[in-house]
Amino acid sequence: MYFCTILFGLRKAGEKDTTYQRMNSMQKPKLTKVCGVDSTGIYTLDNVGTANRYYVVSSPESLELIVKPETVGYTCQQCLLPSTKAFMQYLTEREEISNPHIFNILRGGLNFPLEEACYNIGMKVCNTDFVTCERVIKNGVITGLDIRYEKIIAEKGVTMLIGDIIASGETLMECIPLIAKRYRDLGGSIRKFVFFTIGGTKAVRLMEKLTVELKQIWPDFEGFHCIFYEGMFTVYEDKGVTGVNTPDIDFGWKGGIVAPEMRHCVMETPLALLEKCVIYDGGARRYEIRNHIEEVCDYWKELMGIADNVDFKAFVEEKMGYEFGISYSDWLDTTCLEDTESNRELWQKEQSQMNGLLQQYQLKDICSRRLQEFTQTMSIYK
Repeated sequence: MYFCTILFGLRKAGEKDTTYQRMNSMQKPKLTKVCGVDSTGIYTLDNVGTANRYYVVSSPESLELIVKPETVGYTCQQCLLPSTKAFMQYLTEREEISNPHIFNILRGGLNFPLEEACYNIGMKVCNTDFVTCERVIKNGVITGLDIRYEKIIAEKGVTMLIGDIIASGETLMECIPLIAKRYRDLGGSIRKFVFFTIGGTKAVRLMEKLTVELKQIWPDFEGFHCIFYEGMFTVYEDKGVTGVNTPDIDFGWKGGIVAPEMRHCVMETPLALLEKCVIYDGGARRYEIRNHIEEVCDYWKELMGIADNVDFKAFVEEKMGYEFGISYSDWLDTTCLEDTESNRELWQKEQSQMNGLLQQYQLKDICSRRLQEFTQTMSIYK
């Protein structure tokens, strides 16, 4: 029962999340590049939370996964390998990892190549734990989680490596207290969590709360390293401008912090900006490809059916996370990026591309084009 109290006070289903607005009452968060490893950029998220460290990593391969819903199957995991490996190396060089264990949250966690990344940098993984945790969704709403299997072997002083998609945060609400309770009952202890995620701002609120509570159990607990691929996104709190988004599930940019590399990439392929979700269903993309294809096609078909009634400008602004014509200083505040010459060029590029998107395309035509492109590319899975 004690571990269940860890989660009291966290956001309830349907409650508006204000983490991004509240977590830095004194200073705005800032995305600061600390290094590059091979082709991977590593950023710190400064002024975000107090108990943990938060990072963004970006690589050409992870960008392919995030920007192209045509990327499916085993390729999904491999797209995350270069940036995962680079960040593991970054932590290893700073002696941040000892006695590493992997905790697999099935099935979403299998999208993250933690074991392969460790092997590639010569890191010995001491143990791998498993738990199943499947969302129960009815009428587009998460109604609960289903845990049917677990295998946990506890040791002392473990650095726990986890990969999972964090949308509503419900999975973490179940799984982190579960593994902590098992470790306590079995006489083990967790030194820290290293958590790789395609996820959003809700991760901060959850991890900050958990760290406070876990320190009461293990005073030497060092907290979380949370690593976001390509950005710290947000989930839709409602159905969005178009009315077709799924609250607490679909990821977007608005109110989040997106890596400059991703912003540049999307400006090169601007129609990618209009996808329903940054990642869609990660499990379906990896293991149920036909279901993923159906979800993407259903979105573009539904959007095409209502396109004449959608405020296209408001739709694009929602996807970008700010209103058209924003000043450079306001853009920096909104995006949380540093004031650099390259970011000034990026701001100018976004204004030009947004204007071009509005002038050159009709939403119904975009829907038709994306349906044709996507179904043609994915026809091999029929």
